[in-house]
Amino acid sequence: MRIGVLLLPADPWPQTVERARHLEAIGYDHLWTYDHLSWRRYRDRPWHAAIPWLTGIAGVTSRVRLGTMVTSPNFRHPVNLAKEAMTLDHVSDGRLTLGIGGGGTGFDATVLGDAPLTPGQRTARFTEFVDVLDGLLRAPAYSHRGAYYTVDEARMVPGCVQRPRLPLAIAAAGPRALALTARLGDAWITYGDPGASDQSAAATERAVRTQAAILDERCAELGRDPASLDRIYLIGNTEERPLAGLAAFEDFVGRYERLGFTDIVFHDPRPDDPVFTDDPSVVEAIAERFAR
Repeated sequence: MRIGVLLLPADPWPQTVERARHLEAIGYDHLWTYDHLSWRRYRDRPWHAAIPWLTGIAGVTSRVRLGTMVTSPNFRHPVNLAKEAMTLDHVSDGRLTLGIGGGGTGFDATVLGDAPLTPGQRTARFTEFVDVLDGLLRAPAYSHRGAYYTVDEARMVPGCVQRPRLPLAIAAAGPRALALTARLGDAWITYGDPGASDQSAAATERAVRTQAAILDERCAELGRDPASLDRIYLIGNTEERPLAGLAAFEDFVGRYERLGFTDIVFHDPRPDDPVFTDDPSVVEAIAERFAR
């Protein structure tokens, strides 16, 4: 099991650099950040843009993988995102995983003046967004005309360091997004059912089992080995508190490893956050237990 840490892009840069270097030094496999223009309770607090933030982290680290959790079509066009991701893949010497999501209904969905989309429209846009990103990142020249995006002879030269393109980690909960993950994803990201009223540990695990079964079925329909997909679980959005202590984390990892997950990501505890309130010392204990 690989273990990663999600850092909110909300701290002064020297503090961020120190934390990222420390997490790499004690052995974590990957570091992630959210891709939002503003986010929930941090809307009126410091909040930095994901791609420049990760570019800076790439320059002060050398081993740890980096990722977006997750880029959003609410405010991004696939051409711009593909160019930035290709460039970051070079800056990081091939350490980038591009996490991609469908875009929610919060601040980022309306900040550019767009009317909110229905769930079906968001899924259709998401499918086209990922299709276009995949094409752009694989080819030096690419064109597309669809319902949501038009691309006219875009150039992606010199292409990604990682071949045939940098990996795409697709956040998916519903059947259509899981089918998209089976078709184009290199990894699947989930934290359960975001719309469920029951966010208990047992209900979340049942939801994840159902999602994983659908993903396996879609892979089988495509003739794809389900084991060829990394499976990433993001801790911190349900009632369960795996960071309450090392024993709780070990139990959580064991349960999700048996479900086929290859990676666990947790939010770095923050003393001034009302949700991510776990004892920061658990981060050191987890590294001692799981670091390679």
